[in-house]
Formats: sequence, structure tokens, C-alpha cells
Amino acid sequence: MVLALVLLAVCAVSGTLAWLTAKSDTVVNTFTTSDIKVELKETTGTEYKMIPGYTIGKDPKATVLEGSEECYLFVKLDKSTNFDDYLEYTIADGWTKLDGVTDTVYYRKVLTKDINTAYSVLANDQVTVKGSVTKEQMNALDAEGVAKPTLTITAYASQLYKSAGVEFTAAEAWANVTP
Repeated sequence: MVLALVLLAVCAVSGTLAWLTAKSDTVVNTFTTSDIKVELKETTGTEYKMIPGYTIGKDPKATVLEGSEECYLFVKLDKSTNFDDYLEYTIADGWTKLDGVTDTVYYRKVLTKDINTAYSVLANDQVTVKGSVTKEQMNALDAEGVAKPTLTITAYASQLYKSAGVEFTAAEAWANVTP
């Protein structure tokens, strides 16, 4: 009987104890996508007549578009094998040559404040026909099957950061965009 009274007393005391508890508000984390968009535009056309010593206006401009992440912006310049015999150019200010690659590649960092800025690729937006080009050289370009000099420019972009606050090197970023 004493045991029954003790059990009854324990049950009565346990039933009257109040435990303090709490529950927080729910926090829903939504992870959205990010992206980088880049464009290359030129307003001066794509075909030009060469006259020895003349400067030809060419205004290719690379732009990282609004809504993009901070990134490395690259421009790759592919010259035909005969380009240097006829023409020359200088890269615009602000670009750094990427060393250690076989291609002619230049880069710059584009931070949030620089997004939507059109960066000229060529200094003074021009190429120059060498004054040393002869009539014979010009006539040789008219022969059947002879390729005319070309300069092909392509813009690429790769995210600036590999993780929070840790930047890719320019070489690593270039490797991200090349196969």
C-alpha cells in the first residue's frame, strides 16, 4: 500500500510539472541561379579596303551585361597567317596579355561597378595598313585561292571567384572557358 501511495504521489507531481519549450520561426533558404552574359559588338562593319599607310576604323567592344556576376573578361584575337604582312594594331588600355597560352588572349577583371561597360578591344578603335605594303602584295591577294588578311575577335567571361572571397587566377579562369 505504501508503494501504491508513493506511485500515486509521483504521478501527481509529474503531471503538475511544466516544461519550458519553444519553437523558432521557419527560415526558408531559396537558392537562385547566377550567370554571366557577355557580348561583342562592332559598328564599323567587317569588310575593309586596304590602302598602304591608311588607318581603318574598327571598334570592337566587349561588354559584360547587366545581371552578370563579377568576372574575368577575355578577348581572343585570331590573326590569319598573312595578317602581320599587311596590318598592325595595338590592344586598348586596361587589357593584360595572358601569358602561358599559345593564343593571343587578353583579360581584365570586371567588378560589379564595371558591369555594362563597353570596353574597346583595339587602341583608338583602329587597325593600320602597313606603309610598307607593295602593289605586288596587294595584287597577290587577288589571285584565286589566296586568303585575305583577317582578324577574328571573340569575347569570353568566367566567374571571378572560385569560393567566397577566393579568386581564380586569370589562367585558371581562362581554362574554365576553353575546352
